[in-house]
Amino acid sequence: MVRPMRADELRNLTEAELEQKAREFKEELFNLRFQHATAQLDNPMRIKEVKRIIARIKTILRERELNLERA
Repeated sequence: MVRPMRADELRNLTEAELEQKAREFKEELFNLRFQHATAQLDNPMRIKEVKRIIARIKTILRERELNLERA
């Protein structure tokens, strides 16, 4: 099982890398939801993990956006 990405790991990435990760996790979430709907999902907790990772990424991107506006 893949462990969730921690916030400190995400903070070390550039904005482009974060946006790429967000796209990858959104695609994974779509696939997980599809598998869940068709009763093929092995680990339903993965949906929760992926949603939280996406939220972390969005939070970090927003923090950076606000810091740039203040500067």
